[in-house]
Amino acid sequence: MATEMTGSRTRWRTTLRQLLCSGLVALTVLLISWQAFEMLRVNGLNALKLGIFALFVVLLIPIALSFWTAAIGFVLQLAGRPALGFHRAAEGGPAWAAPLPRTAVIMPAYNEEPARVIAGLAAMYHSLEETSDLPCFDFFLLSDTNDPDVWVREEVAFAELREAVSAPERLHYRNRRENVERKTGNIGEFCATWGERYRYMVVLDADSLMTGPSLVKLVRLMESNPQAGIIQTPPMPVNRRTLFGRLQQFAMQAYGLVFITGLNFWQGGTGNYWGHNAIIRIKPFVQHCRLPRLSGKEPLGGQILSHDFVEAAFMRRAGWRVYLATDLGGSYEEAPPSLTTYAARDRRWCQGNLQHTRLLLTPGLRITSRVHLSLGVMAYLSSPLWLLLLVLSTIEGLRETLSPHAFFLPQRHMLFPNWQISISQQAILLFSIVMALLLLPKVFCLLINFRDRARVAQFGGWGRLSASVLLEMVFSTLLAPVLALLQTRFVLTTLLGRKVRWDAQERGEAGTSLGEALRRHRLSTTLGLLWGAVLLYAAPGLFWWFLPVLAGLLVSVPFSAWTSRTAVGQWFRSHGLFLTPEELGPPEILKRFSQELERAAGRPWASPRDGLAWVLDDPKVRNLHLSLLVPPLQAADPLQRHHLEGLALKLVHVGLHALTTSEKRELLLDPDLIRSLRPDVIPLFLPHSAPHGVAEPGSAAAS
Repeated sequence: MATEMTGSRTRWRTTLRQLLCSGLVALTVLLISWQAFEMLRVNGLNALKLGIFALFVVLLIPIALSFWTAAIGFVLQLAGRPALGFHRAAEGGPAWAAPLPRTAVIMPAYNEEPARVIAGLAAMYHSLEETSDLPCFDFFLLSDTNDPDVWVREEVAFAELREAVSAPERLHYRNRRENVERKTGNIGEFCATWGERYRYMVVLDADSLMTGPSLVKLVRLMESNPQAGIIQTPPMPVNRRTLFGRLQQFAMQAYGLVFITGLNFWQGGTGNYWGHNAIIRIKPFVQHCRLPRLSGKEPLGGQILSHDFVEAAFMRRAGWRVYLATDLGGSYEEAPPSLTTYAARDRRWCQGNLQHTRLLLTPGLRITSRVHLSLGVMAYLSSPLWLLLLVLSTIEGLRETLSPHAFFLPQRHMLFPNWQISISQQAILLFSIVMALLLLPKVFCLLINFRDRARVAQFGGWGRLSASVLLEMVFSTLLAPVLALLQTRFVLTTLLGRKVRWDAQERGEAGTSLGEALRRHRLSTTLGLLWGAVLLYAAPGLFWWFLPVLAGLLVSVPFSAWTSRTAVGQWFRSHGLFLTPEELGPPEILKRFSQELERAAGRPWASPRDGLAWVLDDPKVRNLHLSLLVPPLQAADPLQRHHLEGLALKLVHVGLHALTTSEKRELLLDPDLIRSLRPDVIPLFLPHSAPHGVAEPGSAAAS
């Protein structure tokens, strides 16, 4: 009864907070829209002005919501109530001292660099080991890797990790034979195979890191909140050296605290799931979060790509709560190192989020879940709408500049002329208000950081923090129109039926060449040149209003290449700009991660090599590979058997170079052929290069 009353009070508090936030957003949009309408109607309304007004109102809503989220977070931080959450009350309760239930830490991987994946697993394992709660956790590397070269290196690296740890039975590996439904299918198969053994699973990405104390605390928070289905941590981006990556790291560290506090205020237990660095209660997840397959063809039909928002919505629909652990800490990820890699990831997210339009009217979803899905859709639709607003504003500005004003309207008997009234003051006021909504949240964040001298020192001091915020505003202003144009293209290609390729993410910091930047951003540059030339020639006064947008488009090529350079990022770091707490005082898990990466550098599996050749050439690697193979659900049919035997004959009589990547994987999936093939009968074989320190697999296969 007490639990029900507490839950009821919590729901009422959350509802009241949501009503307050909605009212503030609605009032802000109403007042600013009224000001915009009064300005537009001064010299007469027309269809073009009405279109501009409608777009302005739609785009103003997410801006107002972001502003009030930050403003509320700012007030709560000033009042010393940053969490307002479920976890403070839980600390010290009975569940805090009780034995931990079994929890799986799962890391899905798809053609990731094995050194990075294994270093992350090793760092988290040792961090958990120091808490003395390691026996309650098992680690799973759930591989969807289909590149045979990366796959074999992944297996050897994992086997070495198991050899090096104190409790190898805590580490498990599985490579799926078929990459069905991508990450959701990967996690779904884990739940079907091993889920009943565990109460919770902590879902990671291949670039995720979480400290042992944070993992333990997440489990205790779930135990203290039996109504919680998902608890999401806010992962902090780390380890980037390029300027683009460092800008993202700094922005999240400098601004994230205030925004996350405000977000937690209005969403309460109706939060969202970001797909990784979160703990999930397995049983309700399996029962209620199975994703439907959308009717129609891809890209808007078929499999749902952005699964996390939908899974959170389904968890809430079933009555479970989704929380954001605002001040947990110890949760990290790696940001995209360049604008091109960011755009590649954004392209996938765009298609996935646009699919959510098909789910907005799903029966039973909570209002907050529909808001989350709508905001995800608007994150991409706002870009073409914003560009359309600018285009219509340009056309209207040119029309007013080039067309003579009608002082005496036809077919009217007028005693006095229809004077043209200047709206420059109203335009400046409206522009200032909108810019205040956009920039004041960053000022709030800067002031909150200034309150804590120790935190200011973690950013390099007062002056460097202030300079970094000002420079970040400049860079984000230049980046905004480029991203808007990219996202507009993503939206249009999706609506035209072009589906995205789901390739492995590029996590390296090789940088973007000028040629590559020109190929990717030539449209931005061309548009900026043409747009600017038209305005400068026909309406010079309007040109200065559009200068921030035009500047971003014109410098997009050098900006993309320049910000992708590690040397540029290191220059800013050496001058104390865009510093983060993790750089000046790295936590232990980041130090250990770096050590593991250095240790991996000299291992045989750290460098690219032919996986099939390695398996056939080295008996230990062959035995390891065979022990880790997932058996097929059914025997191959005669035609498939004939096909595989044909591949083996091609290998024996023509050589390794005659096989494609997919054909090599097919051979690696067949244990009988692997056992029968020997390097001494295969021509053009690679030199023998047996790895050192690779032991027999033992119990390396998933239990």
